[in-house]
Amino acid sequence: MQLTLHLPPREQQLAFNRKRWSEVLADRGLAELPYRIETNAYGQILMTPPASGGHSHRQGKITVMLDRMLGGNVHPECPISTIDGVKAADVGWYSDARLEQVKGQIAFEVAPEICVEVLSPGNSESEMRTKRQLYFDAGADEVWICGLDGTMTFYQCEHPDTPQMHSTRCAEFPTTL
Repeated sequence: MQLTLHLPPREQQLAFNRKRWSEVLADRGLAELPYRIETNAYGQILMTPPASGGHSHRQGKITVMLDRMLGGNVHPECPISTIDGVKAADVGWYSDARLEQVKGQIAFEVAPEICVEVLSPGNSESEMRTKRQLYFDAGADEVWICGLDGTMTFYQCEHPDTPQMHSTRCAEFPTTL
């Protein structure tokens, strides 16, 4: 049996995400929780346990390396408004021009050119495939996945399911941290 989800048009979902994300950000109780907060298409809150030291270390290294190699605008825990709610990429990289498009938004309605997910032991391949597609649908050029061992896998919007050897935006980025 195949499951079909019926989601509203993108613009309607973005408007819903804007309203719901404002409510989430205003909730003092949620702000005090040690969890990573995201939402789904229905505005329901999804919580993930806090990152481990290894996850945090890899996220930090990627953030620093992107800043050194590309400049631009690096955003850890980057909130991206998608057709399936607001997702937080571990790291997002925006060019100056694209950042101008999303300036002032509480959840970015155009994804960064590069979205990076740093894997945790609980992440599944299916979850990462879904996030890749959501980021590409929101306008990402590339999605990078950092494995538990620091191995980098690069995906491009033209070939969203085919891993690439290197990033086209940042060809000098190492394949292993």
